[in-house]
Amino acid sequence: MTEPISTPTGLRFVQWFLRLLLRLLMRLDCQGLENLPDCGPAILTANHTSWLDVPMIGAFSKAPAATFAADKWDGFPVLGWVLAHFGQAIWVRRGEVDRRALMQALQFLRQGGVLGLAPEGTRSHTGVLRQGHDGIVWLAARSDALIVPVAVWGHENVTWHWRHLRRPVVHIHVGESFHLPPEALKARSRHLSPYTDHIMRQIAALLPPNQRGYYA
Repeated sequence: MTEPISTPTGLRFVQWFLRLLLRLLMRLDCQGLENLPDCGPAILTANHTSWLDVPMIGAFSKAPAATFAADKWDGFPVLGWVLAHFGQAIWVRRGEVDRRALMQALQFLRQGGVLGLAPEGTRSHTGVLRQGHDGIVWLAARSDALIVPVAVWGHENVTWHWRHLRRPVVHIHVGESFHLPPEALKARSRHLSPYTDHIMRQIAALLPPNQRGYYA
């Protein structure tokens, strides 16, 4: 029998503080927050354009979500601890398929956890949606996780706005959740891309047309 997912100490206070800070620094347009799950297995799947994506989504998450993080931050002063404690970081070796990290994420989902994942794998420096990777399908199919599409935009150049004492309009839109069909579990690696494309199109549908990129 697996242990239930516990809420990291101090997380609810940090979320409250982040929401307060975000509303002071930005004009937030939040839609669909009621679609965020209270528990898992679930995967919050989002576009990735800024380091702010994780704390912004995490501030509104109803369940304590785990995130993938580059292993270069493991043990890093302050930031490494914050990622490990509040972000429940699953450390990933960049530049390769890290099967250990995938198995750790799968176990977390099977315990009823909520996982935050950016299918693009890395940041889009243009703000335009890039092609997704198939790892999300592998995880979702084997855990029967609920998939929750999330789109965040308007925060790509927040520092410019802040330097000019402006509050940028930032959007956090959460779409309707869904499951992959049962046949996704039986699909071989080379046949996963149609399922990945389906997930990415749900994210793209939440974004403005000029940011849908590969999935326009």
